[in-house]
Amino acid sequence: MKLFLAFLRLIRWHNMLFIIFTQCLYYYCIVLRVEIPPSGNSFSSRLFMYLMIASVLIAAAGYVINDYFDLNIDRVNKPGRIVIEKAIKRRWAIIWHIFLSLAGLLLSFYIDLKAHTFWLGLLNLFCIVLLFGYSVTLKRKLLIGNLVISLLTAWVIMVVYLCFQQDLLSHSLLVKPDPNISSRLTRMTLLYTGFAFVISLIREAVKDMEDMEGDARYGCKTMPIVWKIPAAKVYVGVWVIVLIGVLVIVQFYVLLFGWWWSAVYCLLLIIIPLAWILRALYRAKVSYDYHVLSMVIKGVMLSGILSMLFFKLYA
Repeated sequence: MKLFLAFLRLIRWHNMLFIIFTQCLYYYCIVLRVEIPPSGNSFSSRLFMYLMIASVLIAAAGYVINDYFDLNIDRVNKPGRIVIEKAIKRRWAIIWHIFLSLAGLLLSFYIDLKAHTFWLGLLNLFCIVLLFGYSVTLKRKLLIGNLVISLLTAWVIMVVYLCFQQDLLSHSLLVKPDPNISSRLTRMTLLYTGFAFVISLIREAVKDMEDMEGDARYGCKTMPIVWKIPAAKVYVGVWVIVLIGVLVIVQFYVLLFGWWWSAVYCLLLIIIPLAWILRALYRAKVSYDYHVLSMVIKGVMLSGILSMLFFKLYA
């Protein structure tokens, strides 16, 4: 039992639930609510479940290999949360990484075969390579590591959209999709993938500030180490202001459709917390301050994902 719990900590079970939650809400509250699937739809709910499992397996493999290569850094930054060598031997971490990666990849190629996508396996293979490269070296490079994680976070939503759009394309001779509805789905997807990308950029930079001590000891060139904390705060602050500005504009658009509760929700649980983050960022000084900020940012991410429920109510 202890070994099982250690494995769950290793793969960040809460983040796995976050991926499942995100993809389910997007698929059932936006995709199937906004776009009418063609008859005989090949990208069925069953294949969507396989896609979700593949996403979780690949993400879990990424967390395992990241902890494998970050062992020395984690001894400084997070000594109480180390799993590898304390509960799971390093060779087993490699075995689990290979197994999870292969399982996710094989499932992706199976979806390719059944849904006639023919690109999902290759793109998920690229994600596996990116996660490995991130763990080995990219996370130690200025901005590159943050960009990689942010793109992969946005990919969690985008991959579902692309699979569904491919399915619509393959059925276009049987059922002609409404271009207005397809355009609406694209706009909603870009809104949520953009939100996921930017909020992830913000959180990764804050985590870099939190982990600065261990990163500096082992030669990492993260933003707060290279640019120093004040410049890193300006970088994060600019992205927070941009995100707030875009969300405010979106709420004016939403109000034109009478989505009052959606606007109130966004104001109370996304925009105001972002404003608090901006203020708290200015005052943050020690690692614990940045850890609190990181947790609040994750809460904002969750609030953003939960807002998809309003499409179930209004669309």
